[in-house]
Amino acid sequence: MKTSMVLALALMAITGVAQAQNTPEGVWRTVDDQTGQPKAEVRIVKKNDQLSGSVLRSLKEPPPAPRRCTLCTDDRKDQPIIGMEIIRGGKASSDSPWYEGGQILDPDNGKTYRLKLRVSDDGKSLLVRGFIGPFYRTQVWQRAP
Repeated sequence: MKTSMVLALALMAITGVAQAQNTPEGVWRTVDDQTGQPKAEVRIVKKNDQLSGSVLRSLKEPPPAPRRCTLCTDDRKDQPIIGMEIIRGGKASSDSPWYEGGQILDPDNGKTYRLKLRVSDDGKSLLVRGFIGPFYRTQVWQRAP
């Protein structure tokens, strides 16, 4: 009886970890579009049933001087990029693996895009798609170790 309870608890713990890996919540490494190298780490959390993602740190070598979002046009104008919320909103879709309805800010150009996110089946990468009208760009972020 005790052995079966231990096995049941272990199975529940493993299932919980697997489910956590299939959500966008966690720390992700972004990729520089020009170089293909890791650029920054972003932490995505759920707040009031919506996603929020903030820049944790830069991964560029040597570390750049602290930068501000001088091109932003909203409440993030001239704010430091490290610590900045770049993902706002987005909820799991009921009929697809995508998280939709949010926005993502590119602090390099100050533009905000409509957002869709999708975690890979293995939970190790995140498809981040930003839209302007019918046009979009997709980046693949890697889950940070």
